[in-house]
Amino acid sequence: MSAALAARPALEVADVLRVHGADFLARHAAWLNAEQRRTLRDLAACRTAALGGHVEQCLDCGHERIAYNSCRNRHCPKCQALSRARWLDQETKSLLPVDYYHVVFTLPREVAQLALANARVLYHALFQAAAATLRDVAANPRHLGASVGVLLVLHTWGQNLSHHPHVHGVVTGGGLSCDAQGVVEASPRWLSCRPGFFLPVRILSRVFRGKYLELLQQAWVEKGLVFPAALAALQETNAWTLWLQGLRAKEWVVYAKPPFGGPEQVLKYLARYTHRVALSNARLQHFEDGQVTFRYKDYADEHQCKTLTLTVDEFLRRYVQHVLPRGFVKMRHYGLLANRCREERLMQCRSLLLVASLRALLQSLSAAAAVQPARAPTCPQCESCRIAVRELPREGSVAARSNTS
Repeated sequence: MSAALAARPALEVADVLRVHGADFLARHAAWLNAEQRRTLRDLAACRTAALGGHVEQCLDCGHERIAYNSCRNRHCPKCQALSRARWLDQETKSLLPVDYYHVVFTLPREVAQLALANARVLYHALFQAAAATLRDVAANPRHLGASVGVLLVLHTWGQNLSHHPHVHGVVTGGGLSCDAQGVVEASPRWLSCRPGFFLPVRILSRVFRGKYLELLQQAWVEKGLVFPAALAALQETNAWTLWLQGLRAKEWVVYAKPPFGGPEQVLKYLARYTHRVALSNARLQHFEDGQVTFRYKDYADEHQCKTLTLTVDEFLRRYVQHVLPRGFVKMRHYGLLANRCREERLMQCRSLLLVASLRALLQSLSAAAAVQPARAPTCPQCESCRIAVRELPREGSVAARSNTS
């Protein structure tokens, strides 16, 4: 492999886990779930002999390089590039030549606390409420009167690894004309948002609040919620009712950013956000004496870059709270991009937007906008492309033992 491809950060989350992971698992076994335990073990084993690998040998100069297999866990900072590239390749086929808007829906701190014990239920409700809000407000003829295309991506963290569940939405700046319920007309027209303006944020916020609290109430009535000790009182009707009243009185945070300006900018955004994990290895700075230091951006202080030092125990506690339930889908499509009708709706959109072929559009995009394909491996000594590969068994396997006997 080339030197650039072989380079790795000086410090990784995996380094912390290899030193302290086993102790952390033993101390906190009572509250860690199976997916959190599996993730910690996967990240510690990633690209080590424990997962096997292969040896690359240059057929010209004889130089050898050992490469170990990745864990492919979606929470691993090192294993997202290939998944992101494949996903983006599919996603580009759905792009339209229109402005796209970035909308963020955030859960209040009180609900976030409950979500830690009810991740699957309350994160799913976050998707449902955000998508329904965009559908209903966009369908309202006073605002747009159209069905829009929506991609939602769940993030559960803040920059300092705190629990901060929110969804990022990438939404088309217009859509197909529809009725007030969001049903697309039989012979629709393309309706665009006003230049530089998507939908009124205050209305989005209040509709989102109402829809989410309705789903929360439904989960409570159906006894679908687990209450940790700190929130045990909410199992009682009166306490629950007062708690909901407090949430209804608050302004919920919905943020709409300026439009991307077109598909090229959307690709750059998707490449950066969709497969992000709670903490990238590049943000780690120091790991010594049982403490971990990493960089973060303080949005409350004019986006200043700062450093935060945590004990290993607190660092890993914060990290595992962002492990999603097994099988939980963190990227979802709605409206014009819903899987059941995507091809038909996009065909209508392209026809109305006078786009003969999406291929022609994609070819016009800057090459820098897309994720670049991986370079063919070359020898770091002589740069030859003639590389032979032989597999290495997993450490501890029968094959590995026989090779060393």
